[in-house]
Amino acid sequence: MEFNSSSPRTIPVVSTFASPFESSSSSSVSRKPISLWPGMYHSPVTDALWDTRSKVFERLFDPPKDAPPQSELLTKTPSQSRTSIFYNLSSDYILREQYRDPWNDVRIGKLLEDLDALAGTISFKHCSDDDSTTRPLLLVTASVDKIVLKKPISVDIDLKIVGSAIWVGRSSIEIQLDVIQSTKEGTDALDSVALTANFIFVARDSKTGKAAPVNRLSPQTEREKFLFEEAEARSKLRKRKRGGDRKEFENGEVNRLETLLAEGRIFCDMPALADRDSILLRDTRLENSLICQPQQRNIHGRIFGGFLLHRAFELAFSTAYAFAGMVPYFMEIDHVDFLRPVDVGDFLRFKSCVLYTKLENPDQPLINIEVVAHVTRPEIRSSEVSNAFYFTFTVRPEAKASTNGFRIRNVVPGTEEEARRILERMDAAALQSGKCTRIET
Repeated sequence: MEFNSSSPRTIPVVSTFASPFESSSSSSVSRKPISLWPGMYHSPVTDALWDTRSKVFERLFDPPKDAPPQSELLTKTPSQSRTSIFYNLSSDYILREQYRDPWNDVRIGKLLEDLDALAGTISFKHCSDDDSTTRPLLLVTASVDKIVLKKPISVDIDLKIVGSAIWVGRSSIEIQLDVIQSTKEGTDALDSVALTANFIFVARDSKTGKAAPVNRLSPQTEREKFLFEEAEARSKLRKRKRGGDRKEFENGEVNRLETLLAEGRIFCDMPALADRDSILLRDTRLENSLICQPQQRNIHGRIFGGFLLHRAFELAFSTAYAFAGMVPYFMEIDHVDFLRPVDVGDFLRFKSCVLYTKLENPDQPLINIEVVAHVTRPEIRSSEVSNAFYFTFTVRPEAKASTNGFRIRNVVPGTEEEARRILERMDAAALQSGKCTRIET
């Protein structure tokens, strides 16, 4: 299977650093270079996306005064928003070095940035009415439904990300992205998918800030209709969860809650007698903090969601590493909630812990990591949750082979609140696993 990077719908990605061995040629383009535009988080992919659609994005910076909203919704097909980006990793040495991790794979954190940037571009493409006299919608990432790594992604082989809108509600839109990397000629397209991701965006009126309707979606092929129906089912499930399943959980899960808490009480009350193969959840915690800088903002002036994903992933990876004592291997993002926007100047704190482990398969132990981001305002003594991220890792095979008698501990809660969080995530992961099984079959 070969990638065609010259397709008009495929956006080539190039490195953002000039090679010291090549002389730069002068450009006759009058438009200001994308790297000099204010209010944008820059990476090879964001630069490629924004440069390709620069005329559209320029309208966002300087919309007409008192521009009216879109008056009539359009009906679009998934193919109209379908966009792909191409990484020439095999021959672009500088680009390859920008994406290389210590194990010669692609850096997952940087890839998460790219996925969010491409998903945002696709959602804008679907919602655009191509009318320069109307005010554009403000599109924000509401959640990440699922990101699953199906196979390792090599940094030495060309890479392609393809995505499109697969479902829309009244003011929300779901984007599905496939990361494709083929190692053999003639490989089936589905076998070449290395990672899949589903992003949910919501539309807001850029003037009033209220929910705004988005263009309708008309799936054409059997595959598009199937994806639309699956996304519709996920949307209904999210609404049911928001509708108050908490009461049912409290009434029906007392025994599971008590079982989880029993071992934790031994750690708290009789630590000398506690199981040495277990550890309290609070003893797995890590934390880091940062001040959000102007260079990390998106075209709307808020902190770029991909940047937050990247920082959360790095902390989750470090948490799994410190917990397991071996190099972890990323498997999936179970869910991400973007609960409130993060602004320039915000004091952002990321707090992580190991929520639980699954040790039934000794060859592939699972480590579930929770990362919660808090916007902290010391002046008014407040701290609000802005994002919640849930990652699943295992241990790299070569790390297990080089470690004699490696052991992954069981994690137990020390409080009822911790036990509830563990059960909620276990149940959510089991439900997601069931959905994925149905989709794949």
